Amino acid sequence: MAGIDLIIFDCDGVLVDSEIIASEVQSELVSEAGYPISVEEMNERFAGMTWRDTLLTIEKEASIPLSASLIDKVDLILDKRLARDVKIIEGVRPMLMELTLPHCVCSNSTSQRLAVMLAKVGVKDHFGRHIYSARDLGPDRVKPKPDIFLHGAAQFGVDPGRVLVIEDSVHGIHRARAAGMRVVGFTGGSHSYPAHADKLTEAGAETVISRMAVLPSVIAALAEWSESMTA
Repeated sequence: MAGIDLIIFDCDGVLVDSEIIASEVQSELVSEAGYPISVEEMNERFAGMTWRDTLLTIEKEASIPLSASLIDKVDLILDKRLARDVKIIEGVRPMLMELTLPHCVCSNSTSQRLAVMLAKVGVKDHFGRHIYSARDLGPDRVKPKPDIFLHGAAQFGVDPGRVLVIEDSVHGIHRARAAGMRVVGFTGGSHSYPAHADKLTEAGAETVISRMAVLPSVIAALAEWSESMTA
């Protein structure tokens, strides 16, 4: 069992409370297109997936064509909503100040959206250049592929086995585990649902937290336990 040399944060639902906003916009548009779905079901089933993959899944499942224009339409609406309404996850700022290990952001969101959200909540400068978008790697390398996590580790020269990822979605945990990384699940966003913690644990999270304030102590405990296992 490896120690920990790098912390990778997902952004949506982990640093910023954006997943609930995305689910509200997406559920409304998909319902209008003929596939009624609640915000809660959108959260539970599709958090952590790209909008394109969400639409493809719904098309296949319901056998109804969804207009390609929905991809652009949701981005336009969502960018406006996020720029106006997104808030920081409670406890993120003091938690970041307490971290001593190198850390970065790895996300499916576009670089532009990441910059807008992280700047609005006041932590963009904290991460500096270490904010990575899977979209920048190429259209075939977004999550659920693990490429963005591997890219983040490579920027720091850290072996994937010594990386700890903080993720709020089942899909995100699967791709972090596929990258050979350890994962802490997070359920402190407004999009969380009753079985959220159980599902993150089943997906492969070593532990699940609901408050960012406890993350530094959890990281220290996981690192200490790892080192004791290899001693």
